[in-house]
Formats: sequence, structure tokens, C-alpha cells
Amino acid sequence: MRWMSLSTTGLIFLFYLIFYTCLAGMFALTMYVMLQTLDEHTPTWQDRLSTPGLVIRPRADDTFEIVYTIEDTESWDLYAQALDKFLQPYNDSLQAQKNHECAPDKYFIQEDSGEVKNNPKRSCQFNRTVLQNCSGIDDRYYGYREGQPCIIIKLNRVIGLLPGKDNQAPYVTCAAKKDDADKIGELIYFPPNGTINPMYFPYYGKKAQVNYSQPLVAVKFLNITHNEDVNIECKINAENIPVGGERDKFAGRVSFKLRINSKN
Repeated sequence: MRWMSLSTTGLIFLFYLIFYTCLAGMFALTMYVMLQTLDEHTPTWQDRLSTPGLVIRPRADDTFEIVYTIEDTESWDLYAQALDKFLQPYNDSLQAQKNHECAPDKYFIQEDSGEVKNNPKRSCQFNRTVLQNCSGIDDRYYGYREGQPCIIIKLNRVIGLLPGKDNQAPYVTCAAKKDDADKIGELIYFPPNGTINPMYFPYYGKKAQVNYSQPLVAVKFLNITHNEDVNIECKINAENIPVGGERDKFAGRVSFKLRINSKN
């Protein structure tokens, strides 16, 4: 009887061993087949919105507020340092080393050749000097010391996006909210007119385009009203980029508060 009990236990063990081995094999085969349908460089499904958002720099916290006092160096120096750190990868020398000098004013299409992937894909240079008075090269304080601060706007990445139509360049505009319209003063954009050149599109993804540098637009506030809150909204303008849709009211735009205090 004892021998039969041991034999039965062994058979049960053998059954479950074979059963779970088959389950593991089926799972591995299913995963293998599924992975063959995926492209490691381009996601089959994207959970991000098709309309890009905008972000600003500098950004001290999550409140989207830039507040400082002209006479208090410590209150604005952190903003200048944040811009310096953010713009370091855009130094002309670094861009020349890793990115391509593209033909402007047209999309930089890099198609695959059938099943042969054209990877890694090249990326166009975005040189820091394009931001001119907001580059931090001639003015390392980015205008904050004089009460004429620079805000840098970055368009979030969306794979395959071709903003505009027929190589038409998208552009960024900023304006005060309704109640603050008389406080914002004069603005100047870098590059001129807040234009984002089409050569930076489309974006092919982090793996396929490892050196991609997102294009930037800088806005310099020349004579904004001091000692008052000014609520500002910047948006991207392009024929095929909706702004503030029902799904996401912040799509294609960003809002922030700018307050420059002065003791004079």
C-alpha cells in the first residue's frame, strides 16, 4: 500500500509538471508571436494626445508662476540658472557634433525602404544662438535683471506629427488674459514671429531618433507692468493643430502668471 501511495504521488507530480510546462510553453509562444508584430522603434498604439501640449521654461515649481523682484538678485537668479541648464544641450558646438544641418522650410521625411528600417534617423540642429537675445550668450541673466525676462516655450513631442499644411510653418503667439490686456506691453519672439521651422518634423520616436532636439521659441517681455500679476497664455498656431479641445482644454497652449516686482 505504501508503494502504491508513493507511485500515485509521483504520477500526480509528473502530471502537474507536464501541465505547467505546457502552459509556460504556450504563454512563451504567444508572447513571441505578439512581439513579432511590434516595431521596437514606433509604438503600435499611442496613449498620448495627437495634439501637442506646450511647456515653459524656467519653471520653478508646478504652479506655472514666475515671480521675482528686480532689486533682489536671489529672487531671479534661480530662473537664469534654470535656463542655463536647460539650454546647455542646445549649444552650437554640441548640436554640430550630434545633429544634421537640414534644409530649412520643408519637412525632414526619412522613409524606410520596405522592410529595411532607416534607423537611427537623423535629427536637425537647433542651435542656441537662434534664440538671440534670449540665448543667454550675450546676456547671461536672460533679461531678468532689467525687468525684461525671457520665457522659453517648448512643443511636446508627438510621433509622426506634421504641423501646418504643405510645409507651412507653425508659430507661437502669446497674449495676456482678458483682464490683463493693458499690462503685458510689447513682446518680441525668437526665432522671428515665433516660427517653428517645418524641418523639425516629423518626430520618429525616442529609439529611432535618439538625438532629436525639440525646437524652441523664446518670448521676451519688454515693458510689462510692474508690481501686478499678469496672466498670460501662449499657443501654437497651425492649420491642423486644434487648440483647447473638449478632450483636453490645455492642448496646444499653456497658461502662466508673470509678476515683476520693483521697488522703484
